[in-house]
Amino acid sequence: MKTIVKTYSGHKADERPVSFTLENRVYRIVDIVDRYYNPDEDLFKVTADDGNVYILGHFREDDRWELKAFYRP
Repeated sequence: MKTIVKTYSGHKADERPVSFTLENRVYRIVDIVDRYYNPDEDLFKVTADDGNVYILGHFREDDRWELKAFYRP
């Protein structure tokens, strides 16, 4: 699912997500549980302010974010 993500840019652009929007609702990221770096995509496992866990993927080549998975702990 295509997702609008706001990011923190420190040493590099789009270093980590800080919030994302799904269906007109903004979710603030309260914790980055894990992150994975693949050749084409960066994956972030995050906990949002609703208490749910989301996996967000960032495709670097076309600077596109996607919701990959979601679950309630």
